[in-house]
Amino acid sequence: MPRTDIDWGSLGFGFSDVNCHIRYVWKDGAWSKPEFPVEPYITMHIGASCLHYGQECFEGMKAFRQKDGKIVIFRPEENAKRMYRTAVRTVMPPVPVEMFIEAAEEVVRRNEEFVPPYGTGGSLYLRPLLIGTGPQIGVAPAHEYTFMIMVMPVGAYYKGGLKPVRAVILDDWDRAAPNGMGDVKVGGNYAASLYAHEKAKREGWPVELYLDAKTHQYVEEFSTSNFLGIKADGTYVTPDSHSVLPSVTNMSLKECAADLGWKVECRKVPYGEIREFTEVAACGTAVVVTPVWEITRGSDVIKISDENTVGPHLQKLYDTVQGIQYGVLPDVHGWCHEVKM
Repeated sequence: MPRTDIDWGSLGFGFSDVNCHIRYVWKDGAWSKPEFPVEPYITMHIGASCLHYGQECFEGMKAFRQKDGKIVIFRPEENAKRMYRTAVRTVMPPVPVEMFIEAAEEVVRRNEEFVPPYGTGGSLYLRPLLIGTGPQIGVAPAHEYTFMIMVMPVGAYYKGGLKPVRAVILDDWDRAAPNGMGDVKVGGNYAASLYAHEKAKREGWPVELYLDAKTHQYVEEFSTSNFLGIKADGTYVTPDSHSVLPSVTNMSLKECAADLGWKVECRKVPYGEIREFTEVAACGTAVVVTPVWEITRGSDVIKISDENTVGPHLQKLYDTVQGIQYGVLPDVHGWCHEVKM
């Protein structure tokens, strides 16, 4: 049962202590048995390849306590497959999908009392992390790696319902190169966006939107989330680009939109087409969808809606995904992976 000494209603989105995390080490061509460290710290060599050459990747997913009391992880196999692809791209030993899912199950099982109660809007956030921990001074892959999953209870990202935000396009910065690593989940992509992100926040925009790095003519994605636009007829449009991270949330929303009978288009999205959308959102694990009511690029201000309005299509998509995650709506696609206690 959930712990009784936690104020579940006041949880934010940040780190907190739990019973344990889970850790494996790859060395001499094989993964070790799992360990369950209690302390949220790791020790590694000063020459670790993750520190010098960026050999690291991560994922983000959630476990939910459903209406009937079951605990489920939302689409862990998709996160496992994405981490596998990222590991191959960064020349790290891929974590087998089965091992990834078993690790996620076990760490949730050992922290069951930290999964927020149904009805609080909370969840248990899982952050799988794969890093090169072996020393490597010359530019080359390491000979030792560590795979971990840390967990923490988090609250509803937007308490009281979805809240539309403003976005800005800063043409002086790009998130990922055209043939770079934008399509895999490595920390370097986020480091590349930090300066622009902090600048945007200081100037009053909670999120920045990136155009393609080569021409700055096509929409790609927000700093931490995929872009989606909805047209008046309900058409769901999202960019298709090698530089965009394939979002598990976006994948789910597209399938939900198709289930609802809406047309779904994954293609290039010219900057000027933003004016044709009646609803725009950033989508990701933390909140599912964040409505965007205005986008500014220099002197060009595109007003999509007003700051207090959540479009009906976005609300429907949000309610559908949340309903599946919390077991209120039928899971027709089998997305919710039950954790046997």
